[in-house]
Amino acid sequence: MTLPTRVLLGAHQSIAGGVEKALARGQEAGCDTIQIFVKSPNRWQSKPLAEENITAFKQAMLDTGIAPVFAHAPYLLNLATPDEQLWLKSLEALTDDLERCEQLELPGLVVHPGSHMGSGEEMGLARIAAALDEVHRRLPGYEVQVWLETTAGQGDHLGYTFDQLQAMIAAVRDPERLGICFDTAHAFAAGYELRTQEGYAATWREFDRVLGLQRLKAIHLNDSKKELGSRVDRHEQIGQGLLGLEAFRLLLNDRRFLGLPMTLETEKGPDLAEDKENLAILRSLISSPA
Repeated sequence: MTLPTRVLLGAHQSIAGGVEKALARGQEAGCDTIQIFVKSPNRWQSKPLAEENITAFKQAMLDTGIAPVFAHAPYLLNLATPDEQLWLKSLEALTDDLERCEQLELPGLVVHPGSHMGSGEEMGLARIAAALDEVHRRLPGYEVQVWLETTAGQGDHLGYTFDQLQAMIAAVRDPERLGICFDTAHAFAAGYELRTQEGYAATWREFDRVLGLQRLKAIHLNDSKKELGSRVDRHEQIGQGLLGLEAFRLLLNDRRFLGLPMTLETEKGPDLAEDKENLAILRSLISSPA
């Protein structure tokens, strides 16, 4: 088995004009890897992926060399909700997204676990596990995984502690079909220190103890507009927030994470200037191997 030797950096890219267009945008921005939506993130339903777009997407992956490409589920989903109609709509939308990911041969779909909306953590966790079990039942043999995202814990949102994420995984019948996406801004806002050697080491020691590093599949690279433990989800450009550059320096030079896709989710204009600048800053933090 060949061990990974590269830091894979990229950004979330738009699929406007066709899912394959995201790869050209990624190439323009200088991405090694990208995250995409596989349909409009603001609508419950979208027309199916056309065969020509699927073919063009796979060809664009080959042409650009950008890999892996993974997806993010729409923000409308709430798998933890006590509202039965919203839960069923979320289940249908998640199933549809996973079907699209499988068509595009993507390895994972990042999902926010959801908000319990006042029903309590225990009930919310049970609802998430039931939704994941039902999706797995509907889609037997699928290669694509659900990657549960660490959250800031804003409002009643679940997934802001490693223990909560492990509780979701432990309650599911097919835990091997699940992974974790670690978001730097969310983890920081949730109370996990990343800015000092000691805090960084303690955070990842806890992650490994509770979840296992083998469960980590992707990392979102976002600075934070809000302070440690604020439980407020606000992304900032790299180095311009309260995380600062040292947190990213520690992460990018951690050899345990070589080969893991790391993507920006920061605001940008149509010229992708912010992506280019953020990626340049991140690459400047990587130390040359001895």
